[in-house]
Amino acid sequence: MKLIICEKPSVAKTIAAALGAKEQKDGHIAGNDLLVSWCVGHLVSMSDAGSYDERYKKWRYEDLPILPQEWKYTLTPGKENQFAVLKELMHRADVSELVNACDAGREGELIFRFVYEQADCRKPFKRLWISSMEDSAIREGMDTLKDGRDYDPLYHSALCRARADWLVGINATRLFSVLYHKTLNVGRVLSPTLNLLVEREGKIFTFKKEKYHIVHIGCGGADAQSKRITDAAAANGLKAACEKSQAVCVSLTKEKKTAQPPKLYDLTSLQREANRTYGFTAKQTLDYAQALYEKRLLTYPRTDSNYITSDMEQTAADLVAALLPMLPFMQGVEFSPEIGRVINNAKVTDHHAILPTAEFAKAGFDGLAESEKKLLSLICCKLFCTVAPPHVYETVTAVFECGGEQFTAKGKTILTAGWKGIDARFRLTLKGKPDEEAEDEAMLPELTEGQTFDNPAASVSEHYTTPPKPYTEDTLLSAMESAGKEDMPDEAERKGLGTPATRAAMIEKLLSAGFVERKGKSLVPTKDGVNLAVILPDMLKSPQLTAEWESRLTEIAKGSADPDEFMDGIADLTRELVKAYSHITEDGKKLFAPEKEAIGICPRCKSPVYEGKKNYYCSDRSCRFVMWKNDKFFESRKTTFSKKIAAALLKDGKAKVKGLYSERTGKTYDGTVLLCDTGDKYVNYRIEQTK
Repeated sequence: MKLIICEKPSVAKTIAAALGAKEQKDGHIAGNDLLVSWCVGHLVSMSDAGSYDERYKKWRYEDLPILPQEWKYTLTPGKENQFAVLKELMHRADVSELVNACDAGREGELIFRFVYEQADCRKPFKRLWISSMEDSAIREGMDTLKDGRDYDPLYHSALCRARADWLVGINATRLFSVLYHKTLNVGRVLSPTLNLLVEREGKIFTFKKEKYHIVHIGCGGADAQSKRITDAAAANGLKAACEKSQAVCVSLTKEKKTAQPPKLYDLTSLQREANRTYGFTAKQTLDYAQALYEKRLLTYPRTDSNYITSDMEQTAADLVAALLPMLPFMQGVEFSPEIGRVINNAKVTDHHAILPTAEFAKAGFDGLAESEKKLLSLICCKLFCTVAPPHVYETVTAVFECGGEQFTAKGKTILTAGWKGIDARFRLTLKGKPDEEAEDEAMLPELTEGQTFDNPAASVSEHYTTPPKPYTEDTLLSAMESAGKEDMPDEAERKGLGTPATRAAMIEKLLSAGFVERKGKSLVPTKDGVNLAVILPDMLKSPQLTAEWESRLTEIAKGSADPDEFMDGIADLTRELVKAYSHITEDGKKLFAPEKEAIGICPRCKSPVYEGKKNYYCSDRSCRFVMWKNDKFFESRKTTFSKKIAAALLKDGKAKVKGLYSERTGKTYDGTVLLCDTGDKYVNYRIEQTK
């Protein structure tokens, strides 16, 4: 009997149904001489530092670096029961072989191997490697299983990645957190991503707006523009000169251009466009796509490929034909798909590009959440655009001479709408969401070289240079995807910062840790985020580290590099980091201290007043104003001199206080305390007398 182990329960149910296993058991499904079970994501994870030595439970500089000799693993809290189910199934006498059906990729390999090793299983296992959850793909994959040991190099690559991230993450996070007295999350992907945001913020902050002018002349209905002119007087002088001169068309250039159709979506490009079009966060897009994948309506979403393989040509053609009548924006469009354009075997590694499935073509949009409908519509539109004809247009550039300067007018005529016509039809179905990238398609009037225009109308327009824009999730994902790419080998499994599947999580982690905040659609670093990026060494905040790692990990996955050598290098890097940062300045220690909130304004010098442990004090040291919390006035009345009372006294000179104790009567009463500042060393208070 075969035991098939999947990554998630939903995937296990789909695979079991496709293979005829229907009997629901505790933690698995049985039938047709198969057992199908699941991992619930990472069932086994790397142990935390405290499990290696009791002293590591506290964060101390003297214990760094932490470099385990024998690695330890632990069951993920809350998932112990499912591990027990899997372990029992693995050791059943009637189970002769296992099938690793976890996601086809480096991390999926790691999830299965961790469970296999932790359960102390020695039985042979095969590998199921599929990109779609459709029944036909599952059955075909089961018919072509590969020996699981063929993927040992991929596992070693995944293991090295996990251990290296543990070493750098644990040691660097503890190192900088201990030095600066604040939890500072540091990581190979996290830190360079934060640095991208901080560098952009720096460029925006230091940007100096500059005014410039453009002179316009009207030539037979064409608006011809000068180059930028910084001096207003010069611009107005040129305007006046043009109005008294003759404009001559000295050059007329017509050029036929072609915009080729876009590529299919990989996860990152889907996240980017969903953010632009619908405002979805990267995490939301991944969650929606994963849900659709588990419903068998979408192919595997965590892909970094924009192509399909040649054996999918007929499947893709059938899919386009089936989807055509389903999509409102395609009604009435004559369409002959060119499938060959999206086929490239060399550019498909683990998984092909994201596509709707044949199952979706049958089921349609019925019963789906609005967010899922939106995402599927976007993916369908992209599929039709990629196999549509190119967009063909003609550009016209006219150059005029007038007043001793040159002026340029540009126009464009669409010859064949092609894929852009389909995209425009789709955009029209979006409420209030026109295509932001729509080009100006103004046509120029008929012009000829040598044509003249006497005393043309002229005007001057005023403009300002604009700073770089803050990152949105769309543009940050793009920057993460391309960061350090030039330093990575062409065959590297992962390029840029993170993976298509983890980039969204990195953004969310920076947000939840308080290093980044959302302002509308923009992502902006906080004060702590800026400070963290400033104190980290270039090694940790540059994409270079990831580029080097991925290059080596690719070699390990191919069996051409030694995993132990890689890990030795990571250990050396960690030792050097700890050694380089043994102490910081006194000012450095205050860098991440929480900003004090003023409780009021000093009545003497108008500086902010802050709360201390024993008092409320003026921030100007030369001013002697201070209100002591243990003042006898409040202690004798058995009243706590609270921040609320202090704030009221500073604001209004008086505060209403309940439960004041009277030593004369032995009873409590409500009264108003007045601030009586004499300007001397001490501050006095008294009770307002009722009239």
